[in-house]
Amino acid sequence: MRKALTLIGTGLAAALALTACGGSDSTPSADATLDPANPTTITVGATPVPQGRILEFVDENLAKDAGIDLDIKEFTDYQTPNIALSDGSLDANYFQHLAFFDQQVADKGYDFEHGEGIHIEPYAGFSSKHQSVDDIPEGATVAVTNDPGNQPRALKMLEAEGLLAGIEDDSAALTLTDEQNPKGLKFEENQPEILVQLIDDPKVDLAIINGNFILDAGLNTDDAVIVESAENNPYANFLAWKAGDDNPAIAKLEELLHSPDVKKFIEETWPNGDVFPAF
Repeated sequence: MRKALTLIGTGLAAALALTACGGSDSTPSADATLDPANPTTITVGATPVPQGRILEFVDENLAKDAGIDLDIKEFTDYQTPNIALSDGSLDANYFQHLAFFDQQVADKGYDFEHGEGIHIEPYAGFSSKHQSVDDIPEGATVAVTNDPGNQPRALKMLEAEGLLAGIEDDSAALTLTDEQNPKGLKFEENQPEILVQLIDDPKVDLAIINGNFILDAGLNTDDAVIVESAENNPYANFLAWKAGDDNPAIAKLEELLHSPDVKKFIEETWPNGDVFPAF
C-alpha cells in the first residue's frame, strides 16, 4: 500500500557525491523464489498521480498473488526519487521518461537501468488569458520547466503548433535564435512543480505543465490551449532500478506493470487521454 509521503529538499542533491556510470535497459529476472505466502517487499518511489495510483492498483489487486508487496513512497519533485534510488532508500522508482533519465545519468553519474514504457502523460499548455494558439501574441511570455531533460519536449510542442521552428533535442528556451523563435516569445523558467501556479499569473500568457502536475492540480487537458500529440510519443514513463540488481521482485513488478489489468486500469481511470498506456 501507499505508506509514506516523502519530499526531500532539493538542496540535498548538491550534498551527495555520486559516482557511477550510465544506465541500460536490461531487466532483472523473476524466478521461483517469490512466494505468495511470504511476499517480498520492495520500496518503490513515485510521483503521486498517475504513477502512485497505478502502483496502488498493482499492490491492491495483483501483487499479493505474484509474491510481492509494494511499499510506495511518494515524491513531489523530479530530483529526489533518483537520489533515493542511488543511496539505497528505494529499490526502484517510477516517474521518469527516457530523455530525463538519460540527462540524469549523464549529469549525475547514476548507475541505473530501466524497463519498458508503461504510460504517457501528455504535456499541455494552459492560459488564463488566451483561448487558442492563434490568440498568443508576438512577444508573449511562456512559462517552461528549467529541467534540461524536459525543456526540449515543451519547445517541440510549441514547434508543432507553429510557435517555434527548428527545435533540436538539446535546444534551450533562453538561447533560441530569431529563426527558431520568430514570434519573439519570452520564456520564464521555473521548477516543474511550480509552473501550475503560474497559469493565473497576469505576466504569463502560457504555462507548459508536466502531465503528472496537471493531474495533481485537478486540471484537465480538455481545457488546455495546447496538448502534446499522443502519436509516436517518445516520453513513456518506466520503472528504473540500480544496475545489476537482480531482485526477482523488481522483475515481477515490471511484468505486472505491463499486464492487461494495468492497461485496462489506465484506460478506465483516465478515459479522456490525460494518461494513456504505452504498451
